[in-house]
Amino acid sequence: MTNDMMSFRALVEKAPDADILRDMIAFATARMMEMEVGALAGAAFGQKSPDRLAQRNGYRERDWETRAGTIELRIPKLRKGSYFPSFLEPRRMAEKALTAVIQEAYIHGVSTRSVDDLVRAMGGTGVSKSQVSRLCEEIDARVKAFLDRPLEGDWPYVWLDATYVKVRRNHRIVSVAAIVAIGVNADGRREVLGMDIGLSEAETFWTEFLRKLRRRGLRGVKLVISDAHEGIKAAVAKLMNATWQRCRVHTMRNALAHAGKSSRRVVSAFMATAFAQDSAEAAKAQWRRVADQLRPKLPKLAGFMDEAEDDVLAYMTFPPDHWSKIHSTNGLERLNGEVKRRTEVVGIFPNDEAIIRLVGAILLEQNDEWAVQRARYMTLETMATLSDDAIVGLPAMVI
Repeated sequence: MTNDMMSFRALVEKAPDADILRDMIAFATARMMEMEVGALAGAAFGQKSPDRLAQRNGYRERDWETRAGTIELRIPKLRKGSYFPSFLEPRRMAEKALTAVIQEAYIHGVSTRSVDDLVRAMGGTGVSKSQVSRLCEEIDARVKAFLDRPLEGDWPYVWLDATYVKVRRNHRIVSVAAIVAIGVNADGRREVLGMDIGLSEAETFWTEFLRKLRRRGLRGVKLVISDAHEGIKAAVAKLMNATWQRCRVHTMRNALAHAGKSSRRVVSAFMATAFAQDSAEAAKAQWRRVADQLRPKLPKLAGFMDEAEDDVLAYMTFPPDHWSKIHSTNGLERLNGEVKRRTEVVGIFPNDEAIIRLVGAILLEQNDEWAVQRARYMTLETMATLSDDAIVGLPAMVI
């Protein structure tokens, strides 16, 4: 033990700052493997013991990808029996899902060369259908329980958005929409509410998705934030007794499409002055002034501003402390960006179940991270002002 401590101290003192964490992990895992193999063999390396159960048989090399970088592992082998490091067994749910999707694609013969390379990089040379089936069943059960869980309490704010992935259907490759909903509850906590997949963002698809959320208990919604997709707008108007907020970022992009390239920066600055106001009334007045100033030279842009006014400024009728988070879908788009990054590794999904498995696991992972965050997404004091309960909505009394 003393020699081990001296070796560890020397490692810390000599390693450069950039590599010290990776080297520390490598040192610790090497010691862990030696201890585990020693327990299996019945004796430590080089030790003579009548209780020895197996002889060592060299090492096999394997790269281990960690957040600190790639660790080059030398995994001990035994002449009798087998050994696999215990710390490589547990994986995060999304990583298991990714493995399952890639393996399933591999088995179905739809993998590209890049997927095949990834399977080999994971240490696999081939997988059986039974192995894939067991892995998929484990993940599917947890993902289904998460996506079908009851939604309790009120959810004043709900964000809706979609991202597109490719899947094989009837021997064709098609693009499908993976739609996601997140919300903030009355306690100011953010959660993933649900997801689904469909061929398009048609009104019928969004309507059925929102109905599923309502059947699971979604209620108390006061503001729905999304882009201006007609399917979303129609479904929200039909099913949700709530205000609709048109994403401010998307609105600006749509507006600038009506302005020439040379004038976009100036137009953007003019329109932003409305968002800098302290009240909804002042913002609307400024929005109209900007529209009237632009009308002689850019009539289409002015008409667009007239149409978008109420929806893009809807967030200003809610508590000012919430404005920075409810004026756009940026928070949900960051989550969808992570979904896109992880799904691009697969490329083409073998079936719809594989999409739900991977995307659902990513959403479950994100939801767990939000759940353990100490700080609320929105404070209890500011959320209380949204409550329909007169007692909850009262300001706190100083005693």
